[in-house]
Amino acid sequence: MTGAARHTERLLLGRLGRIHRAWRQSLQLRVVTTTVLLSALVVGLLGAYLYREIASGLTEQKITASQYEARTLARDTQSRWDSYAGQRTVERLNVTAGDLIGRLKPSDPQPTRYAVMARGLANTNPLVLGTVATGSVGLSAVGTDLRKAVSDAPTRQHTQVTDIDLDGDTVPAVIVGSTISVPSAGMYDLYVIYPMQREQATMVFIQNAFLLAGLILAVLVGAVAWVVTRQVVTPVRRAAAVAQRLSSGALNERMTPSGEDDLAQLATSLNEMADSLQSQIRQLEDLSRVQQRFVSDVSHELRTPLTTIRMAVDLIHGSRADFDPTVARSAELLQGELDRFEALLADLLEISRFDAGAAELVVEDVDLRTTVTAVAEATGPLAQRRGTRIVLDLPDTPCEAEVDERRVERILRNLLVNAVEHSEGEPVLATVRSDGEAVAVVVEDHGVGLRPGEAALVFTRFWRADPARARTTGGTGLGLAIAMEDARLHNGWLQAWGSPGDGSRFRLTVPRYAEGTLTSSPLPLAPHEDVE
Repeated sequence: MTGAARHTERLLLGRLGRIHRAWRQSLQLRVVTTTVLLSALVVGLLGAYLYREIASGLTEQKITASQYEARTLARDTQSRWDSYAGQRTVERLNVTAGDLIGRLKPSDPQPTRYAVMARGLANTNPLVLGTVATGSVGLSAVGTDLRKAVSDAPTRQHTQVTDIDLDGDTVPAVIVGSTISVPSAGMYDLYVIYPMQREQATMVFIQNAFLLAGLILAVLVGAVAWVVTRQVVTPVRRAAAVAQRLSSGALNERMTPSGEDDLAQLATSLNEMADSLQSQIRQLEDLSRVQQRFVSDVSHELRTPLTTIRMAVDLIHGSRADFDPTVARSAELLQGELDRFEALLADLLEISRFDAGAAELVVEDVDLRTTVTAVAEATGPLAQRRGTRIVLDLPDTPCEAEVDERRVERILRNLLVNAVEHSEGEPVLATVRSDGEAVAVVVEDHGVGLRPGEAALVFTRFWRADPARARTTGGTGLGLAIAMEDARLHNGWLQAWGSPGDGSRFRLTVPRYAEGTLTSSPLPLAPHEDVE
């Protein structure tokens, strides 16, 4: 393909794309276009019906008039033959036939009929006269079927509508055939041919009139549809603009109702909805601030007594060898629950920082292969207790990204710990890959998996796939929620996939450079799926 052809193709595709976008985005364009097309279809069908009926009526009228006139002409011609008293030789009869048939030609500059006299098919008389015709239309214009019909029923008049060649043009014509008796020569056929040039011109005029009227009507209907739809679409567009500004946070935006019609009621209802939403959002914001302040204050206030409790528990736990077995076991349980309580308190403080918008990134160039390896080693003791093996799939080339290593390490620790917890003893695979724009880590287990719809819930605070399931790691239920917030701080993705019995996959994707945006990931989320 040449450069000019490619340029033309790009221009065409660009125009088609703009037309497609305009069609999808403009309700007014779709309504007007649909109205015009349907109107054109209705006008076309109605015009075709009327055209067919008018053409049929003109043809029937032409046939009736032609039959009546042809019958009169045949009667007059037969009368003249009956009164013929001249010599009955071939030459004299041919001259007389020419004179009589010539009388049938009208005197108009453009003849409205032609006449042909020819020997009948059943005529066996030895005296043979030549075929006589007026004008340029001869016996060749008469079809065989008509000649045979006239021969078979000579006492009747026969009619045929067919196309004839007239001065190089094909013209429909009515041909009326009858039989006359020529003295001493027997039965001859008389055909009177009526070209339908005037009727054809009339139909062309009617067709052009229908086309022009249909075009004008379509334009007028389109203009009317444009005006009518504009009266409806303009308030809807204003409502959409107001709704868009409301969704962007401009809660004071309102519409100005005009009149008392349905659109005015729409504007009033939208304003009432906006008032209600604004009131509820403000209540929720106040409640959220109170909750955030409560969580933050309680978390900070619990730090001091928790420190004292920790010192006492550590002292008791360190002296558990001097206690009886029941008290010693209680000391161990007390320390375990205190560890879990401290983890929960730390997570609550972290969540409160996210809610308050106080979380910040401390980015540096990090090779995520090293981070994944370190997290896998730290999770090793838990994996051994669970009878699970952690397998790393690391590339040979560095997978560097500008990230906050502490937060990424926390994300990966949550993913690996959850994978080990739910792996049912099957190996856990951690895969790292990178491309020019992003670095991805996929943590995959082959345990119980996730039921349909749970992949969107796993990052919800305090959500658990199976509340009755025994927890061996002392989790707080906030790990994946904090991991999601950490991923969002990096402009990254944290996504989950799972299937019952097949296990689950969690994919972390971060841009290679700070403040970058993601369009795809180097690793697929689901098994046997193309990379996004």
